[in-house]
Amino acid sequence: MSDRWIVFGLGNPGDQYASTRHNAGQMVTDYLASGIKLSSHKSRCEIADIRVAGVAVTIAKSKLYMNESGAPLKALADFYKVSAQNIIVVHDEIDIPFNTIRLKLGGGDNGHNGLKDITKHFAGPDYYRVRIGVGRPPAPQDPADFVLKPFSSTEKKELQDFIARGALAVERLIEKGLEEAQQVFNK
Repeated sequence: MSDRWIVFGLGNPGDQYASTRHNAGQMVTDYLASGIKLSSHKSRCEIADIRVAGVAVTIAKSKLYMNESGAPLKALADFYKVSAQNIIVVHDEIDIPFNTIRLKLGGGDNGHNGLKDITKHFAGPDYYRVRIGVGRPPAPQDPADFVLKPFSSTEKKELQDFIARGALAVERLIEKGLEEAQQVFNK
Protein backbone atom coordinates (compact mmCIF):
# COMPACT_ATOMS: atom_id res chain seq x y z
CA MET A 1 0.00 0.00 0.00
CA SER A 2 0.99 3.58 -0.61
CA ASP A 3 2.11 6.13 2.01
CA ARG A 4 -0.07 8.70 0.23
CA TRP A 5 -3.11 10.15 2.00
CA ILE A 6 -6.44 11.02 0.41
CA VAL A 7 -8.44 13.88 1.92
CA PHE A 8 -11.99 13.64 0.61
CA GLY A 9 -14.41 16.52 1.15
CA LEU A 10 -18.07 15.55 1.19
CA GLY A 11 -20.56 17.76 -0.59
CA ASN A 12 -22.84 18.10 -3.58
CA PRO A 13 -21.76 19.37 -7.01
CA GLY A 14 -23.09 22.60 -8.46
CA ASP A 15 -23.18 26.28 -7.57
CA GLN A 16 -26.57 25.95 -5.84
CA TYR A 17 -24.93 23.79 -3.12
CA ALA A 18 -21.48 25.40 -2.91
CA SER A 19 -22.18 27.58 0.12
CA THR A 20 -24.51 25.24 2.01
CA ARG A 21 -23.82 23.53 5.33
CA HIS A 22 -23.79 20.14 3.60
CA ASN A 23 -20.74 21.27 1.58
CA ALA A 24 -18.62 22.20 4.61
CA GLY A 25 -16.34 19.23 3.86
CA GLN A 26 -15.69 20.46 0.34
CA MET A 27 -15.08 23.96 1.67
CA VAL A 28 -12.22 22.54 3.74
CA THR A 29 -10.74 20.62 0.81
CA ASP A 30 -11.03 23.71 -1.40
CA TYR A 31 -9.14 25.65 1.28
CA LEU A 32 -6.41 22.99 1.39
CA ALA A 33 -6.08 23.17 -2.40
CA SER A 34 -6.07 26.99 -2.49
CA GLY A 35 -4.17 28.27 -5.49
CA ILE A 36 -4.14 24.87 -7.19
CA LYS A 37 -6.49 24.09 -10.06
CA LEU A 38 -8.35 20.87 -9.43
CA SER A 39 -8.15 18.41 -12.31
CA SER A 40 -10.64 15.82 -13.43
CA HIS A 41 -9.79 12.21 -12.59
CA LYS A 42 -11.25 9.03 -14.09
CA SER A 43 -12.55 8.11 -10.61
CA ARG A 44 -15.25 10.80 -11.07
CA CYS A 45 -13.42 13.07 -8.65
CA GLU A 46 -11.76 16.43 -8.97
CA ILE A 47 -8.30 16.22 -7.43
CA ALA A 48 -5.20 18.23 -6.54
CA ASP A 49 -1.93 16.95 -5.16
CA ILE A 50 -0.21 18.72 -2.26
CA ARG A 51 2.37 17.84 0.36
CA VAL A 52 1.80 17.97 4.10
CA ALA A 53 4.88 17.53 6.29
CA GLY A 54 6.67 15.97 3.33
CA VAL A 55 3.89 13.44 2.67
CA ALA A 56 2.00 13.18 -0.64
CA VAL A 57 -1.68 14.07 -0.19
CA THR A 58 -4.41 13.96 -2.80
CA ILE A 59 -7.21 16.42 -2.12
CA ALA A 60 -10.45 15.16 -3.69
CA LYS A 61 -14.12 15.86 -4.07
CA SER A 62 -16.68 13.82 -5.95
CA LYS A 63 -18.41 15.00 -9.09
CA LEU A 64 -21.45 13.01 -7.93
CA TYR A 65 -23.99 13.78 -5.24
CA MET A 66 -23.28 13.23 -1.56
CA ASN A 67 -25.14 9.91 -1.30
CA GLU A 68 -23.03 8.51 -4.18
CA SER A 69 -19.63 9.41 -2.71
CA GLY A 70 -18.44 5.88 -1.99
CA ALA A 71 -17.74 4.68 -5.54
CA PRO A 72 -15.62 7.68 -6.60
CA LEU A 73 -13.60 7.60 -3.36
CA LYS A 74 -13.07 3.83 -3.62
CA ALA A 75 -11.98 4.17 -7.27
CA LEU A 76 -9.51 6.90 -6.32
CA ALA A 77 -8.17 4.86 -3.39
CA ASP A 78 -7.73 1.83 -5.66
CA PHE A 79 -5.96 3.95 -8.30
CA TYR A 80 -3.42 5.26 -5.77
CA LYS A 81 -3.34 1.99 -3.77
CA VAL A 82 -4.33 3.85 -0.60
CA SER A 83 -5.88 1.86 2.25
CA ALA A 84 -8.80 3.13 4.31
CA GLN A 85 -6.32 3.87 7.14
CA ASN A 86 -4.87 6.69 4.97
CA ILE A 87 -8.20 8.27 4.06
CA ILE A 88 -9.63 11.33 5.78
CA VAL A 89 -13.25 12.18 5.03
CA VAL A 90 -14.16 15.78 5.88
CA HIS A 91 -17.89 16.25 6.40
CA ASP A 92 -20.64 18.36 7.94
CA GLU A 93 -21.97 17.18 11.30
CA ILE A 94 -25.27 18.40 12.75
CA ASP A 95 -24.69 16.73 16.12
CA ILE A 96 -21.93 19.13 17.08
CA PRO A 97 -22.29 22.91 17.35
CA PHE A 98 -21.33 25.31 14.59
CA ASN A 99 -17.66 26.33 14.69
CA THR A 100 -16.67 23.05 16.42
CA ILE A 101 -14.36 20.41 14.97
CA ARG A 102 -14.07 16.79 16.05
CA LEU A 103 -11.73 14.11 14.72
CA LYS A 104 -12.18 10.37 14.98
CA LEU A 105 -11.40 7.03 13.39
CA GLY A 106 -14.33 4.84 12.41
CA GLY A 107 -17.73 4.87 14.04
CA GLY A 108 -21.28 5.00 12.80
CA ASP A 109 -22.68 7.17 10.04
CA ASN A 110 -25.22 8.98 12.27
CA GLY A 111 -27.68 9.01 9.38
CA HIS A 112 -25.21 10.82 7.10
CA ASN A 113 -25.81 9.37 3.63
CA GLY A 114 -22.36 10.28 2.34
CA LEU A 115 -20.66 8.38 5.16
CA LYS A 116 -23.11 5.51 4.75
CA ASP A 117 -22.16 5.12 1.07
CA ILE A 118 -18.42 5.35 1.77
CA THR A 119 -18.66 2.74 4.54
CA LYS A 120 -20.55 0.44 2.16
CA HIS A 121 -17.89 0.74 -0.57
CA PHE A 122 -15.00 0.21 1.86
CA ALA A 123 -16.78 -2.68 3.63
CA GLY A 124 -16.40 -0.94 6.97
CA PRO A 125 -16.09 2.41 8.75
CA ASP A 126 -12.34 2.34 9.48
CA TYR A 127 -11.33 5.64 7.89
CA TYR A 128 -10.62 8.97 9.57
CA ARG A 129 -13.23 11.68 9.83
CA VAL A 130 -12.85 15.39 10.37
CA ARG A 131 -16.31 16.44 11.50
CA ILE A 132 -17.21 20.06 10.77
CA GLY A 133 -19.94 21.14 13.17
CA VAL A 134 -22.86 22.89 11.52
CA GLY A 135 -25.24 22.63 14.49
CA ARG A 136 -28.80 21.39 14.78
CA PRO A 137 -31.68 23.02 12.94
CA PRO A 138 -34.15 25.06 14.92
CA ALA A 139 -37.34 23.09 15.60
CA PRO A 140 -39.38 22.14 13.65
CA GLN A 141 -37.06 22.44 10.62
CA ASP A 142 -36.13 19.13 8.99
CA PRO A 143 -32.37 18.40 9.26
CA ALA A 144 -32.28 17.44 5.55
CA ASP A 145 -33.59 20.90 4.62
CA PHE A 146 -31.32 22.62 7.15
CA VAL A 147 -28.06 21.22 5.75
CA LEU A 148 -29.03 22.27 2.22
CA LYS A 149 -29.38 25.90 3.29
CA PRO A 150 -26.55 28.46 3.31
CA PHE A 151 -24.94 29.45 6.59
CA SER A 152 -26.67 32.31 8.45
CA SER A 153 -25.28 35.85 8.21
CA THR A 154 -23.92 35.50 11.77
CA GLU A 155 -22.24 32.18 10.92
CA LYS A 156 -20.77 33.61 7.71
CA LYS A 157 -18.75 36.10 9.80
CA GLU A 158 -16.89 33.17 11.41
CA LEU A 159 -16.97 30.75 8.47
CA GLN A 160 -13.62 31.52 6.83
CA ASP A 161 -11.70 31.10 10.10
CA PHE A 162 -13.70 27.96 10.88
CA ILE A 163 -12.89 26.40 7.49
CA ALA A 164 -9.21 27.33 7.94
CA ARG A 165 -9.23 25.52 11.32
CA GLY A 166 -10.75 22.49 9.59
CA ALA A 167 -7.83 22.51 7.16
CA LEU A 168 -5.38 22.77 10.07
CA ALA A 169 -7.08 19.77 11.71
CA VAL A 170 -6.52 17.72 8.55
CA GLU A 171 -2.87 18.77 8.39
CA ARG A 172 -2.30 18.01 12.09
CA LEU A 173 -3.91 14.56 11.70
CA ILE A 174 -1.57 13.68 8.82
CA GLU A 175 1.52 15.14 10.48
CA LYS A 176 1.06 14.14 14.14
CA GLY A 177 -1.57 11.39 14.21
CA LEU A 178 -5.07 11.13 15.61
CA GLU A 179 -4.37 11.37 19.34
CA GLU A 180 -2.38 14.60 19.12
CA ALA A 181 -4.82 16.14 16.64
CA GLN A 182 -7.72 15.27 18.96
CA GLN A 183 -5.95 16.94 21.88
CA VAL A 184 -5.83 20.17 19.91
CA PHE A 185 -9.21 20.12 18.15
CA ASN A 186 -11.58 17.93 20.23
CA LYS A 187 -11.89 20.48 23.03
